[in-house]
Parts: sequence; structure tokens; C-alpha cells
Amino acid sequence: MIMRPGQPLLLPANPLFIWGSLLAALMLNMLPIGRTPWMPDFLALVVVFWAVHQPLRVGVGAAFMFGLAMDVHQSALLGQHALAYTALSFFAITIHRRLLWFTVPSQAVQVFPLFAAAHAIELTIRLIAGGMFPGWAIVLAPFLEAMLWPVASVMLLAPQRRAPDPDENRPL
Repeated sequence: MIMRPGQPLLLPANPLFIWGSLLAALMLNMLPIGRTPWMPDFLALVVVFWAVHQPLRVGVGAAFMFGLAMDVHQSALLGQHALAYTALSFFAITIHRRLLWFTVPSQAVQVFPLFAAAHAIELTIRLIAGGMFPGWAIVLAPFLEAMLWPVASVMLLAPQRRAPDPDENRPL
């Protein structure tokens, strides 16, 4: 893969770290702190991150399963989060090659429409099923998720940035 100038060479991602971070985001979404409409969806953020950086490991199927887990946890219409996460993962995988050419703040701008579309899908399904409109504060969630993108990039790529063991015979 051709890399952007100045981009560091990363070590391979550990599958245990990938799935552990997804489970940690799921648990963070399940905290009983009161689900307010403006609160960012941490699981959606991590699913998009890994769909962009590791599309062969975290794909549409994993997004669907985590979406079903969120549906069951929130007692939502079964498939509401699953459809939103599946669409989110599909579009993240679709743009992942282009997205990696941008700097991290520019990536946040690029993923904002994905988060907005996911929240629009959830809201549309909720309203079609006869649910109540949660208020205009729901518009803040995609903004907060896009602002958390640089934080997620630093935290989730940190294990891959560690220096390999120095060896005078190895050029990298």
C-alpha cells in the first residue's frame, strides 16, 4: 500500500486488541449513565475506526452483531442499531482507502456524514415504528463522534506505533 508522506510505519494490529476495544466500546455504551440523545455512540465510533483501518477483520457482519447487541440492551426495535451499524460499516469500508490519505482532523470531517447518516437511520426507524422524537439534541451526537475521531485514532493506533526491537541488521 502506498503511504502518505510522513506517515509512520505501523506494526500489525493485534486481533485481541481489536476485538477487546470493540467489546470495551460496547460496555461503555451499556453503562447506566442515562442514555441522552446527544451522547455519542462509542461503539459506532470504534466500529467505523476498525472498519477503516482493518476492513478484513471488522466488517459488516461484526457491525450487524454489535448492532443486535445494542438493540437488545436498549430494548429498541430489533434491527434498529443493527441496520445503522451495518450501513455505517459498509460506507466506512467503501471510503477507507481514500480516507487514509487524509490527516486525522480531515478524516474527522470525512466521517461526520457517516455518523450523521447512522443517527438518521436510527431516528427514522424509531419514528416509523411509532416512537417519540427524542428532541433536537440528537443533532449533537454526530458532531461529538466526529470530534472524538482524533482521540480514537491516537488511542487505538497506540499499540501499533510502539517501536520494534532495535536490530542493527534490520533496516526498518
